[in-house]
Amino acid sequence: MMKIELETGGSVWKLLVAEGDQIEQGQTLFILEVMKMEVPYVAPAAGQVSAVHIAEGDAVEEDQLAMEIA
Repeated sequence: MMKIELETGGSVWKLLVAEGDQIEQGQTLFILEVMKMEVPYVAPAAGQVSAVHIAEGDAVEEDQLAMEIA
């Protein structure tokens, strides 16, 4: 199980995958808006999204758990 944690605070601009989706390594999972910049988060490995802990529009904090991939 891989946990995707946020490297910085901001707001969730776009969520590109949902629970149950099969993903490929390097695929963009979601995009944060941080100080007017778009910061994409990509999958570190292929797998299946087992849990999504964020939603579009959420204000998020550094080290917050965003997703889990099995």
